[in-house]
Amino acid sequence: MDPYVGWYQPEQEGPAKRLWLRIWETQSETDKMNLKNLENANPNVNKAQDFIPLNEVNGENRNNNYFNPTRRKANDNRASTFNLNQNHDALIGEYGGCPWRIPNYNYKPGVLGLHEEIEHFYMYMSPTETEHLVRSTVVSRIRSTILSLWPQARVEVFGSFRTGLYLPTSDIDLVVIGQWEKLPLWTLERELVTQNIAEKESIKVLEKATVPIVKMTDKYSDVKVDISFNMSSGVKSAELIKQFKEKYPVLSRLVMVLKQFLLQRDLNEVFTGGISSYSLILMCISFLQLHPRPERLRQPHNLGVLLIEFFELYGRKFNYVKTAIRVKNGGSYVSKDELQKEMNDGHRPSLLCIEDPLTAGNDIGRSSYGAIQVKQAFDYGYIILQQAVAPHNALLARHSVLGRVVRVTDHVLQYRRWVRDTFEPFFFPQRVRPRRPHSPDRSPDRSPDQSPDQSPEPSPDHGPGARTSPPPLSALQCSSPTPRRVSAHQNLIIHHITSNSDFNNIPSGEYGEPALRTTATHVRSSPTPRRVSAHQNLIIPHTTTTPPH
Repeated sequence: MDPYVGWYQPEQEGPAKRLWLRIWETQSETDKMNLKNLENANPNVNKAQDFIPLNEVNGENRNNNYFNPTRRKANDNRASTFNLNQNHDALIGEYGGCPWRIPNYNYKPGVLGLHEEIEHFYMYMSPTETEHLVRSTVVSRIRSTILSLWPQARVEVFGSFRTGLYLPTSDIDLVVIGQWEKLPLWTLERELVTQNIAEKESIKVLEKATVPIVKMTDKYSDVKVDISFNMSSGVKSAELIKQFKEKYPVLSRLVMVLKQFLLQRDLNEVFTGGISSYSLILMCISFLQLHPRPERLRQPHNLGVLLIEFFELYGRKFNYVKTAIRVKNGGSYVSKDELQKEMNDGHRPSLLCIEDPLTAGNDIGRSSYGAIQVKQAFDYGYIILQQAVAPHNALLARHSVLGRVVRVTDHVLQYRRWVRDTFEPFFFPQRVRPRRPHSPDRSPDRSPDQSPDQSPEPSPDHGPGARTSPPPLSALQCSSPTPRRVSAHQNLIIHHITSNSDFNNIPSGEYGEPALRTTATHVRSSPTPRRVSAHQNLIIPHTTTTPPH
């Protein structure tokens, strides 16, 4: 079993699995020992290469971009479930990786239960008002810094933050539009450090990338931001996705589940050989456009069926060798030979060939060298879910069906908790909540005899001026020490952010989905992000006043 892709399912637990696992581990250790002994016996033997390295062509060393998940630091992806079988308690020990499941909710068996879980997953992973405002504030501060350098420039948000399809740990994509003889990447890097936006070590300038960008991590919120220059197509793409969201109401839910599915497997970035979010969304749009039974898209309780059919299409049936995806003009499949005639830059269609709906001849999936790994992951998802929803497996209803292919790590839970406990008292001082220990088998915000409609009593030690202690992110090797630093200087940090003149001028309706509106008490804040879950606060537990040991 590929540890990047899957893990043991509940029905596989038992003596037989433990026995075969011990045999497999013993054999693996024996193989490693034999290989090590062989290397030690001949330490000075230099074997001649019987191949030409891919990164050496005509004597020239070239860095390739082939699939390589190890490029990403092991501690850089909070959502990663790599080697879950060996690190179950460390990765998902708190809620078993399925925090979206509502306690005491009677999930239906089979595909109907899968539909319910997708709905609950979507609501749970949707950003809270606090998370949305934190990101809006980050954008506002970066915009102010950029405009102080180049007053004539324009800063636009694109990508998932603009479309509203972002996960709790997703990056923010910004584009700076202006006129320069040479892109001022290093000038922006210095200014971000000078203005106390980011630590110098958290900034990476990718000057020689296909699209040169500045990657940074916000010093106070630990939100990652990618800043590019003069790439106006990203804004147009985001607006196109919004139009498709309105046309296909199920699109948002499918995309959120699939983004998490790829994120936890490190298949969500082109840099590591995965596919971009834009590619994934276009694949979903094409799937919905060309669905053989369009009436099914309008049926209720159909999300489970659509997810399985998506996995089946792109994991088993789609011809990646000869076929390209086109979403414009109602959607169609086109021959790669036909599409290549429109490519003026000399490139050949990639394995995962997706025609850019806005730029003729551009292949969106051109850099997705690891598309075959994505295909294999989709195939795995189809096999697992198809077996889970089969009628003869109705007895497995007590286990999560969606949790067989998607998990949310404790690291993500802790980060969301930290964001809420750190920033919510300052964004919404009227929302004062108690901080008490909780057990996983009941609501963390209510006593056992308290009804769901009752609000908890205010806690005297939890208010705008109170110091709070965030979860111990260091226990899971968080890539940035920001959460611990923020905890130590919380009041100073919030004052620095909120005292910025731009914080109170975040334009309403600029980011996120405009479908929902804030209440009158939320004046001067960005609009409520899409579908704030009615049970998010129930499922995202509060931490205790001291970090657990």
